[in-house]
Amino acid sequence: MNMLLFFTLGLFVHFVFFVSIFDIYFTSPLVHGMTPQFTPLPPPAKRLVLFVADGLRADALYELDENGNSRAPFLRNIIMYEGSWGISHTRVPTESRPGHVALIAGFYEDVSAVAKGWKENPVEFDSLFNESKYTWSWGSPDILPMFAKGASGDHVYTYSYDAKTEDFGANDATKLDTWVFDNVKDFFDTARNNQSLFSKINEEKIVFFLHLLGIDTNGHAHRPSSRDYKDNIKKVDDGVKEIVSMFKHFYGNDGKTTFIFTSDHGMTDWGFHGAGHPSETLTPLVTWGAGIKYAQKVSAQQFDDAFLKEWRLENWKRQDINQGILPVDYLNNTDLFKAESMFTNAVQILEQFKVKMTQKKEVTLPFLFTPFKLLSDSKQLNILRKARSYIKQGKFDEAVSLCKELIHLALEGLSYYHTYDRFFLGINVVAGFVGWTSYASLLIIKSHSNLTRGLTVKKSSHLLPYGFLAAGLLVALFLLIQACPWTYYVYCLLPVPIWYAVLREFQVVQDLVASLLTFPLSHFVGYLLVFTVGIEVLVLSFFYRYMLTAGLIVFAGWPFLTKLWTQAKITSLSWTVFSLLLAVFPLMPVVGRTPDISLVMGAGLLVLLLSLFAVPSLIKRKGSLAKEELLVHLLQILSTVLSMYVVYSTNSSLLRKQGLPLMNQILSWAVLASSLVVPLLSSPALFQRLFSILLSLMSTYLLLSTGYEALFPLVLSCLMFVWIHMEQETLQQSGISCKKKLASIQFSYTMDITQFRQLYLDDIRRAFFLVFFLVTAFFGTGNIASINSFELASVYCFLTVFSPFMMGALMMWKILIPFVLVMCAFEAVQLTTQLSSKSLFLIVLVISDIMALHFFFLVKDYGSWLDIGTSISHYVIVMSMTIFLVFLNGLAQVLTTKKLRLRGKPKSHHM
Repeated sequence: MNMLLFFTLGLFVHFVFFVSIFDIYFTSPLVHGMTPQFTPLPPPAKRLVLFVADGLRADALYELDENGNSRAPFLRNIIMYEGSWGISHTRVPTESRPGHVALIAGFYEDVSAVAKGWKENPVEFDSLFNESKYTWSWGSPDILPMFAKGASGDHVYTYSYDAKTEDFGANDATKLDTWVFDNVKDFFDTARNNQSLFSKINEEKIVFFLHLLGIDTNGHAHRPSSRDYKDNIKKVDDGVKEIVSMFKHFYGNDGKTTFIFTSDHGMTDWGFHGAGHPSETLTPLVTWGAGIKYAQKVSAQQFDDAFLKEWRLENWKRQDINQGILPVDYLNNTDLFKAESMFTNAVQILEQFKVKMTQKKEVTLPFLFTPFKLLSDSKQLNILRKARSYIKQGKFDEAVSLCKELIHLALEGLSYYHTYDRFFLGINVVAGFVGWTSYASLLIIKSHSNLTRGLTVKKSSHLLPYGFLAAGLLVALFLLIQACPWTYYVYCLLPVPIWYAVLREFQVVQDLVASLLTFPLSHFVGYLLVFTVGIEVLVLSFFYRYMLTAGLIVFAGWPFLTKLWTQAKITSLSWTVFSLLLAVFPLMPVVGRTPDISLVMGAGLLVLLLSLFAVPSLIKRKGSLAKEELLVHLLQILSTVLSMYVVYSTNSSLLRKQGLPLMNQILSWAVLASSLVVPLLSSPALFQRLFSILLSLMSTYLLLSTGYEALFPLVLSCLMFVWIHMEQETLQQSGISCKKKLASIQFSYTMDITQFRQLYLDDIRRAFFLVFFLVTAFFGTGNIASINSFELASVYCFLTVFSPFMMGALMMWKILIPFVLVMCAFEAVQLTTQLSSKSLFLIVLVISDIMALHFFFLVKDYGSWLDIGTSISHYVIVMSMTIFLVFLNGLAQVLTTKKLRLRGKPKSHHM
């Protein structure tokens, strides 16, 4: 098969495998088409005022300061005398959009929203705002529009400030909250003189939503332990007090207003959120007013934590809730009202169950449909009749208990029908995975090894293509009858041509078996065991980063296990030293680290020192090309100096709360833009080009660093340089060819294909080294399986105004820089060992696919959301690595082989 066609098909196949988990595990759980259900009794309140203090941790609000005083005296007074309180438990991802959806729409956000940056509506959903008569909301332009766009009709009004004011480098983020409070006051002043508006805000079923972003912004910029974050809480408390007083005065203390104060998510000590740390998932809930129980004093309370004692709230009843679930215990109403509310809730969920069951039954062949047996039609009617009977008899507790049982069964049934096709789809994806990995392995053996050389090729049977064509038609017919979505056709039909391609190579399988039978059994078992252990170490490193340290320590001993130590002592010693140095990084803390600009400056000085060592050799060289290369080198030194200046200057400016200086921002983007162009101006000589790439990328990496991670690419590159030398030594040891002087080797875009050799067993080790170094580059300083592993402070040299996609792109480039360094070094290894990049890439593909199959089986959609998110991340990372390898391989080839001239025509370089 043509290699270009193979790689194109490979990208398509891996893209299908990549998106498959979202169809199999994470389709939208929402059900449409139910009949609305309402409680027959009148509500206790006419209006709701909802305060959401974005990014506010529960402990930050409830704890007392160093003087024993509350940071929020008004809200603490509510807890002690007027209302109910507790901890609201959020779920991962602890981001603003899913948090607000849980609060206002009553369900946990599905994964598809991540493609919209948690802003837009990937699926239509109902919300409290949509069911209200009118809703007025004030706050962030990132949050308010999603509920207005999702509403039917024109009754949800939003008032937002400019998105540019969400600046993490601003001198006073509390102005975001002050803006909200001032605009609410102005709104009510206007209403007094506007009869139309006045009549609207005196209707029933009215909601006022105040989104307060200042605390979140100060937390990101200065961390929750800062004076800025804590002072912002006091400002919010004062603002809430004024708004409550205004409402009471405006409505004449009619007792028909309910107030809720809460948060969408918390924040870690290092100023981030998104994962499942308690500081992110524990948020405050304080509620008072119409229909809410008054403060309840108790003598003792049982909780699994020590918060009550820490906060000195042991004697005030705490009632914890899960975000998005109505807490009946908070309601101050009759038992009849509670029972009717629970009955209505049960009927609503039962309606969803019925619609979901009908939808699945309609598209499934009758003899294949298996209903949910725990909730048959007769059982549904029986429970509903009993519950209604209990309510009529005044047995409200029994009715509530029965309704809770029905809700539990209906939710189980919803989950059953939602995951009805999961096993079927999973089997097809696994069949495709195994088939593709088998085909890639056979292609390696057939085209790039000596195992099948000289053996006759038998013509395949004509029955084979007809058999697979018939199988494909049967599968398509089966899916058509069941009215399956088009994605099912892709997952179910993809294995058919893949396994056809595998069985076409049956002769290669026979030849392989024949070759292996001549191989000593003990050697075969030994090699298989080593390969298996290596794969499992890579898989385990996704869960336990110290496995990378263990692997690098084994790598450090590699020269001593072979003859390399005797023939190249200095190279071997260098390999051991840099392997052990790199092994330190996975042991360093991933999260919670505080910025240490001195380490970034130290890394910059080391880069400058290495750069200056190269200057004398460039000065000694003669000719116009030598002058040009010296100029490029000096330009890269200047770029490093500028990066160090920008990092130091920006950090100082932000500490003084003067924001990001414009000149620093311009310089940062200029360094980033030039980092991929300047290396192309350097000499194509192997080590000169690699060193030039390191200098350019390190300039950008310094701008994206906040601490010790700035040293990581430097140590990694040193190990990569030694790796190139080590592979040269292994060539001489194996006797494959005479080793060439590295100093004489140049990167070339037009390679002589006659110099490529066949694959040997040692090449599997080289491919494994590449995968291991790529995983180390990925997890060396930050485990992105946890979204809070990286700090927003990393991008402050480029921008401080909140922009999730731009910030995400910059963080992604920070992750990819070590990747690019490894891939460029691997280009050199391929060149010096006379190996085709295609053959080694195929081995890497097989290794990463075996890892991906591991993680496919480990994907979860149950348990804690931290576990679920981590399992998704692991699979996505491995699949992305496979897809990105093609891109990175191309980028590495451009960076190493292309040559630009400062003047004149570009010059081609050949070996």
